[in-house]
Amino acid sequence: MTIKKQRKERLVVLIVLGVLAINFPMLSLFSQPRTVWGIPVLWLYLFLFWLGFVVMIALVMRRGPAERS
Repeated sequence: MTIKKQRKERLVVLIVLGVLAINFPMLSLFSQPRTVWGIPVLWLYLFLFWLGFVVMIALVMRRGPAERS
């Protein structure tokens, strides 16, 4: 399997997981009138998910030593 094909498959999996993570059932779990360090739980979930999602995409898109040449 080529590196480009693996990257495409991993990106598809990340996108599917991203859609599932910000869909109704998951968001309803965090839609509570509680706060953590003064931040509503829903906002904390969304921002932490966004941060993790960006990091995971960056890791997938990072070029390895074989691709640099």
